[in-house]
Amino acid sequence: MRFLRGISPVGLLLALAVLYLVWHTLHPADFGRLDRHAASRPVTPRSDLGADEQNTIEVFKTASPSVVFITSIEVRRGLFSLNIYEIPQGTGSGFIWDKQGRIVTNFHVISDASRIEVTLADHSTWKAALIGAAPDRDLAVLQIAAPAEKLRPIMVGESENLQVGQKVFAIGNPFGLDQTLTTGVVSALGREIKSVTNRTIHNVIQTDAAINPGNSGGPLLDSAARLIGVNTAIYSPSGGSAGVGFAVPVHEINQAVPQIIRHGRLIRPGIGISAVSQQVVAELGLEGVLVLRAEPGSAAEKAGLRGTSQVRGGLILGDLIVAINGAPVADWNQLRDELEKHQAGETVTLTLLRDERQVEVQVTLEAF
Repeated sequence: MRFLRGISPVGLLLALAVLYLVWHTLHPADFGRLDRHAASRPVTPRSDLGADEQNTIEVFKTASPSVVFITSIEVRRGLFSLNIYEIPQGTGSGFIWDKQGRIVTNFHVISDASRIEVTLADHSTWKAALIGAAPDRDLAVLQIAAPAEKLRPIMVGESENLQVGQKVFAIGNPFGLDQTLTTGVVSALGREIKSVTNRTIHNVIQTDAAINPGNSGGPLLDSAARLIGVNTAIYSPSGGSAGVGFAVPVHEINQAVPQIIRHGRLIRPGIGISAVSQQVVAELGLEGVLVLRAEPGSAAEKAGLRGTSQVRGGLILGDLIVAINGAPVADWNQLRDELEKHQAGETVTLTLLRDERQVEVQVTLEAF
């Protein structure tokens, strides 16, 4: 026992503890006996799924075949070899609009793409062509050549009668994970967001259903599996879902998509003017849309609107549009918003400031 000499009682206890652990590590059976007759636990039966769960499952089964995965591909040339390479630029979601192979998605999903691919729910992939877009509303329509039997158009609902608290569902491809379902409620209505062109999109639906990168362009659905909006943005400093997502309402989609299919763009009512920049208008201490020029032959020229001209020593200000049909107009965006409440061919009343006097002018809107 000479080797124990000089070891303190505490050191001796630690040495014994180490020996104990080593022994029981090498002989685990001493901790508990093995049971060679062990079997799986019996499954505890449960009652039928709740009505809410069954509805969620039914919504996914009904709508998921209409949801597609979109890959935007950019073509680049190698720096040294000068070879052409195709590089995935981003991913997003979309949905089948009709049996002719039209696909609706967000404009920002495909805006920088050299080539676009659409993957259907059956995992078949198709090259897509851009039919047209409405960047101001962050919408684009694609075309694929898939046979009609592979295409299940989404059911279109309505967004004017939505209520805060109403249950909603989002199906998309967040982070490239296809056919993902998230649930939530309409958390607010009448929101406003900016499109990629900095135009305001009005009456946007706010939801707490998780919307992550890759969900953009996918459908927001009601409990009847009908389209009520297109998921277009999240509000999150980190870029991930933080409980606040936004969707363009379906009534905007249902008005815009047919025009894009027919014309490749939205046909808007207008008056045919170019305007002085809002920065200059603000520097002049004014509020409204200052007419720079009435285009030749336009409705504005026919109505006698006056443009702004530059002379030695300063400017001769043209007409300042301050209201349309009595609705105040503070800037170019508001002017376009008010005009888009009308149709080409309708006559509206412009309230102008002209030579420091307020005048009213009747203008018949044109299609642009």
